[in-house]
Amino acid sequence: MTAGPGSAGFSGAQRGGEAVAHRPEFAWLARLGLVARGVSYAIIGILALKLAFGSGGKATDQRGALQTIAHQPLGKALLIGMAIGLAGYATWRLMRAALGHGAQQQDSNFERVAAAASGLAYAALCVTAVKILVGAASSGGANSPKKTTGGVLEWTGGTTIVAVIGAILVGVALYQGYKGVSKKFLEDSNTSQMGARAERVFTALGVFGHLARMVIFGLVGYGLIKAAMNYDPNKAIGLDGALSEVSHYSYGPALLGVVAAGLIGFALYSMADARYRKI
Repeated sequence: MTAGPGSAGFSGAQRGGEAVAHRPEFAWLARLGLVARGVSYAIIGILALKLAFGSGGKATDQRGALQTIAHQPLGKALLIGMAIGLAGYATWRLMRAALGHGAQQQDSNFERVAAAASGLAYAALCVTAVKILVGAASSGGANSPKKTTGGVLEWTGGTTIVAVIGAILVGVALYQGYKGVSKKFLEDSNTSQMGARAERVFTALGVFGHLARMVIFGLVGYGLIKAAMNYDPNKAIGLDGALSEVSHYSYGPALLGVVAAGLIGFALYSMADARYRKI
């Protein structure tokens, strides 16, 4: 049977994607993206750690981290670098979702879905960075989780949609915990290129960081499920809300300090992974 023009077009696009995935420039963009991801988590963790110690920090999310960067000396240049890195990371993740592999590694169907979700999230974060650069993003949280969730709850079947998203985030949280405890994240890195001491430090940072992300994703997902069950968008929280919620628990400052340290650990792991990640 002769392949139709649509099949030929798809094959051509796939070959083009394969060629891009194997280019060294693409690998460098992906690695720059891992550094950008690490920087955003480092800022979030440091501000949360300062909040835990009562020294003027605040709970924030990745958007807030970008705004923090923008207000630093040379903030515009730093934010341009972050936008480029986030664009590279998003493109890499979406390419992995589309192709099912990179130059060094094959992906399962689950990993491809996770890559697509991650790629879309970081593409949105890149857009936010660009908006901050051009002065179009306000600090008022026009797209806060409460307002977004409130809008979705008004849709037909909105409560189900919000609950499903919350359940997915809880699932993501459990998977983050699994990756941390099982050290499965090491499969994504070229550990053979590390020395024994470097691998121990890298592993410890990865375990600690993934467990911290489990706590955060779990709280955000649980908040969305509560919002759906109670039809109350005020129950919805983002990353900043999850950190604030930790601070209100028994021994809250100590728990927040541990989670914040974990996020800083994940940031350091992400930056180190920029060197060792299988692209």
